[in-house]
Amino acid sequence: MKKLLYAFLITAFIAAAAGFYLYNNIWSPNIELGTPTKLLKIPTGTDFEQLSTILRDNGFIKDEGSFFLTAKLMKYDVANIKSGLFEIKDKWSNRDLIQHLRIGKQKPVKLTYNNHRTFEEFVGGISHQIEADSTALLEFFYGEEFLKENNLNKEELLCQFLPNTYEVYWNTSIEKLAKKLMLEREKFWNADNRREKAKELNLNPTEVCILAAIVEKETLVADEKKTVAGVYLNRLKKGILLQADPTVVYAVGDFSIRRVLNKHLNYDSPYNTYKYEGLPPGPIYMPDNTTIDAVLENEQHSYLYFCAKPDNSGRHAFAKSLVAHNRNARTYQSWLNKRGIRR
Repeated sequence: MKKLLYAFLITAFIAAAAGFYLYNNIWSPNIELGTPTKLLKIPTGTDFEQLSTILRDNGFIKDEGSFFLTAKLMKYDVANIKSGLFEIKDKWSNRDLIQHLRIGKQKPVKLTYNNHRTFEEFVGGISHQIEADSTALLEFFYGEEFLKENNLNKEELLCQFLPNTYEVYWNTSIEKLAKKLMLEREKFWNADNRREKAKELNLNPTEVCILAAIVEKETLVADEKKTVAGVYLNRLKKGILLQADPTVVYAVGDFSIRRVLNKHLNYDSPYNTYKYEGLPPGPIYMPDNTTIDAVLENEQHSYLYFCAKPDNSGRHAFAKSLVAHNRNARTYQSWLNKRGIRR
């Protein structure tokens, strides 16, 4: 009887110890972040071994062995590992972590972009915020299928994406992202009679955006945008070259230029509006939505020229005649010379 009792007690002790060990592995805190929460990125196609490495190397788990054991008990393996961006909380147990990852409830990303000069720069900015890299993004947007489906060419692409903040998932596919952003563009242009206003100007939405990009690079003064837009629209109506300095800077590709010189004006490029009539083939910048609206609601006037004022205000002197404009231009050039601004 004593032997049986001892055997029973030993068995019970072993069972209790095993139970405590399992309980401790499963339920005790194994997440030690040092902060209340931390974001975990699980790339598409990650297997269990790679996930464990990510968790260990990025300081999510204290004890990798207990995580392995709990994952095995909970049957969490490659078949149910979901990719994405997940918010992990400090002091979670292995069970808490695995349940959260198995459900796959992601933390949305606030995708923000603005102020880009080129489409490549825009794509690079996006690639730092989502899983897709810039090469894959460019291949998709430059691809014949996307361009044909949306009746676009490469030069016009930057005008199809309106600067804003959008909520997306980190691992969203490029196709879903493109669909979402193009839908946002449609919503914008279908609101507030924007398409009708564009038609009244004999422009389509892309052309309005191209002009808005020039306006935005010409003036930082918000209450001047409608006036500047009116000048360019007057020149387009009369068939006069736009002669917009920012288009020359874009054509040359040297964005450090502070003073456009004759050598720049002679640079041969379809973006040089001193050489080629009408709008350039694409935007020279990603304009703000308010600048697009400034073009659509441009100021009605008879100005055909404008020149920066020599006072560092960022404002411009507007003129109806070339004689008056040349006078303004000489005053401004003299001001630049006095300050030693030669290029």
